[in-house]
This record gives sequence, structure tokens and C-alpha cells, in this order.
Amino acid sequence: MKRFLKIIKRTMIILLSTAMLLSIATFFYIRQAKFGQAPTAQRLELIKKSPRYKDGKFQNTHHTPDLTEGYSISGILYDQLFGDHPRRSPTAIIPSKKTDLHSLPPDSNVLVWFGHSSYFMQIDGKRFLVDPVLSGSASPVPWTVKAYKGTDRYTVDDLPPIDYLLISHDHYDHLDYETITKLKDKVKTVICGLGVGAHFEHWGYAADKIIESDWNNSISLDVGFKVHTTPARHFSGRGFTRNNTLWMSYVLQTPGTKIYIGGDSGYDTHFAEIGKQFGPIDLAILENGQYNVAWKAIHMLPEQVLQAAEDLKAKRLFPVHSSKFTLAMHSWDEPLIKVTELAKIQHLPLVTPVIGEMVDLNDTTQVFPEWWKGVN
Repeated sequence: MKRFLKIIKRTMIILLSTAMLLSIATFFYIRQAKFGQAPTAQRLELIKKSPRYKDGKFQNTHHTPDLTEGYSISGILYDQLFGDHPRRSPTAIIPSKKTDLHSLPPDSNVLVWFGHSSYFMQIDGKRFLVDPVLSGSASPVPWTVKAYKGTDRYTVDDLPPIDYLLISHDHYDHLDYETITKLKDKVKTVICGLGVGAHFEHWGYAADKIIESDWNNSISLDVGFKVHTTPARHFSGRGFTRNNTLWMSYVLQTPGTKIYIGGDSGYDTHFAEIGKQFGPIDLAILENGQYNVAWKAIHMLPEQVLQAAEDLKAKRLFPVHSSKFTLAMHSWDEPLIKVTELAKIQHLPLVTPVIGEMVDLNDTTQVFPEWWKGVN
């Protein structure tokens, strides 16, 4: 009996020591610069004045559960580890093209997608960059959530000077430390949600280069250019802190076009409200990928993407948030297959370029092949 108690005691000591070491290691690990900086001082006081900020965190317009009723974290983890989910990542190289962004004619109005939710736009001489993740990873933990083969064609060196960098929220697959720090000397102005500017200042950006905003504001950029900050249904946070910064979408209004920059969002009434206020939208860029019924409140299912486009009164739909990282359990190409089928039924033109292909924003008849077909 004494021997048994000694074994139990030693086992408990080992377990407690291991837990303590892991806690200490985690504490120091998350103090790295890539985890960003929580908003404090004047920035925090401004946040507290937001109608979205209640009980110490930002809130969505309507109740937004982390998980759909009937699902649990333990059940999802078990499904991820032991469920049958074939082709979550491609084995083949994803096709792509390399466009020389430094040599674009000044009068060309184009969009170039870098995979997932990252893209570059040149419109009427102004250059915009949205949620750039060009480091090859969408996670702060090394060797996890790596980019698919063939999707990392572009680096920061391939980008020209950027007039406006727009950030939808501070998750790692939208706000990438390595990319953002390398971009610092190329970016004139950063536009982001409340609190997100703390990350940028922590990473060396000057405060006068950062515009932080709440929802439902309009920011004049230049003659004929405005960006309207609009709602999204999502969440935020790096490290162990959630919802201390604001997630958002944007309506970019230029002299000749209106583009909806959706970021990440579950389906809700805000799409119809944005469509009523700003529609019709010439191009709606909406997330379509990394979804699951278990978390449909924060990421749309393909049929909801089509409904959101209809609510926005969109003339064309560009589905993003796919084809570069595996963050869900569906096959890597399922989002594109499903959204294409649904768009054909609804006769909604899709913009589905390969990574690096030039999308002519002036040509609404531009046709894109279904490039994912035959890619295993």
C-alpha cells in the first residue's frame, strides 16, 4: 500500500511539474512580438465609448454563439482527430501566375489575389492591400497551418508602395506579423477596427499612419475615394484574449466603382442593411471557406454566401477564404465547387481567378476557368 501511495505521489509530482513548466513556457512564448499588443490608455478609453463594447469586450449585433447548439469542443476535436475527412489539403501544386505589380500601367484598374483572403487592388491610381498573409503560415505556432504548395508566389518584395492597407480583424490568417513588419516602409496609411492599431504601433508603425474606426463611419481618403466601415459577425483576438479589438467589413467607394470587402463574417441582417445603404455593389468579396455547421454563426456556409451577395445587391461575387490554408474539415476545393454550382443557379457572375491572375475591374464580362477541377 505504501509503495502504491509513493507511485501515486510521484506521478502527481511529475504531472504538476509538467503542467507548471508548460504554463511557464506558454507565458514566455506568448510574450513574443508576433502576438501583438492589447489596447491600453487612450486607445482603451476610446474603445469603451463604442456602442459595440459591453462587459469588457466587443459584441456582435445579435447573439453569436461560438458553437451551434448540439455541438461541443470535445466532439469537434474528436471528429478532427478520428473522423473521415478526405482531401482537406491538396497533394498537387495549386496553379498560380506571377504578375509584375511594380510595372502596372497607372491607368489600369485591377485586382490580384494572393490566396485565402489576401489581395491587392489598384484603382484609379491608388493602391490598396487587404489582409496580407505572405509568410507561408497562418498560425503563431511554427510548422502549423502552412500554405499549400504553389500558393506562396508573392512576397512583400513583389509589392509596390501601398497607399491604403485595410485590415478586417486581427486573426493570424488576416493579420500576419512577418508580412506586416516587412511592409512597414511601403505603407502610407493603415485602416483597421478599434484596438487593432495597438498591434501596429507595437510593431513599429507610427501612430499618425493608423486610422482606427468603429462601425458605421465614413473615411475620406482622397478626391473621389471613401471607405465606409461596416459591420461583420465574427470575433477577434490573439493569444488568450478574445474580442478586445473590433472586427469589421468595408465598402470601398472609388470614382467609378463600389467594392464590398467582407473580411470574415457569419450570415446576419447586416448584409441587407449594407445593401440598402450602399447597393448596388459592383463587386462583393465574401468569405467562402473554412466553414462548418458547428460554427456557422461566425463563418458562412456556401448557400449563405449567395444570400449575402443577394442582400448586398452585388453585381459580381468574388469568393475568398479558401485555396491556401486548411482551417476546417471540408475538402480543400469544396467551397469553390459548391459556390459555383449555386451561382450558376442564381445567374450571379463569379470572379474566381487563380492566385496572381489579374482581374480587370473595368471588365464585368471577364471569364474565369474553373481552375480547381483536376487538382487533387
